[in-house]
Amino acid sequence: MEDRRRGSQPQYNDEISLVDLASTFLKRRRVFYAVLFSALLAGIIYAMLMPERYDYVSLVKLAEKAPGNYIDNPAAIIATLESQWLPEYQSTYHAEHDQSIPFKVQFENPENTGLIRVVSEASPSQAEVVKQVHAQLIDELLEAQTAAVSSLKRNLERQIESLTSTIKMLEGSEGATDAGTAIAAAFEKRLALEVTLSSIQPMEVLAVSRESAGRKGPARSLIVLLAGLLGLMGGVFLAFVTEFASLVKAQLAEM
Repeated sequence: MEDRRRGSQPQYNDEISLVDLASTFLKRRRVFYAVLFSALLAGIIYAMLMPERYDYVSLVKLAEKAPGNYIDNPAAIIATLESQWLPEYQSTYHAEHDQSIPFKVQFENPENTGLIRVVSEASPSQAEVVKQVHAQLIDELLEAQTAAVSSLKRNLERQIESLTSTIKMLEGSEGATDAGTAIAAAFEKRLALEVTLSSIQPMEVLAVSRESAGRKGPARSLIVLLAGLLGLMGGVFLAFVTEFASLVKAQLAEM
């Protein structure tokens, strides 16, 4: 009896051969082609219509009181640019144009240098606006640096004048004890101040809104290639999903 019951049970074959897979794929190849060509077409259209964007870079060298010794710390300058001068200009720009600046403005300081890089990624149509923004920020920085240089020079000149007066006074009192030592020390200090004064270099603008050689973002060929790969995978998947849905529909119709 038990053997008879076993023999009456239906036998299911769950194995799927490569021939079945190939047959299913060929049967639904139109779905595969439709998905693949649609993805490729979308990728080509996107690649052609994707706006070109470039990096626009402005570069300045901060004022120095000696080679490698900068009047203002580059990190402090960047903090001022980010927290004060840029927000002020953003407010002015919004008031004049009723919109925000249509690109980001970033500030960088290459390590161990007194260089400040102002970088914006924008399209060529925005190049003039980028130049205006960068120029305005550089003007603010130049004004601050010029004031710092003038203040340092005045301070050094006052110290030099004071030492000169001290030297003259000491030279007039030749009989004073240790006058010669004091005069020598004053001369040495005045010379050091004069060297510092002559070594001061003002801020230098090296570039304003210079366009990068290559455009930003992925290459158009890469976009088309990725679209083709996505279309290939999506086409295979949808071909088998379509066949599965067709079998389920047929099975439900027989019930």
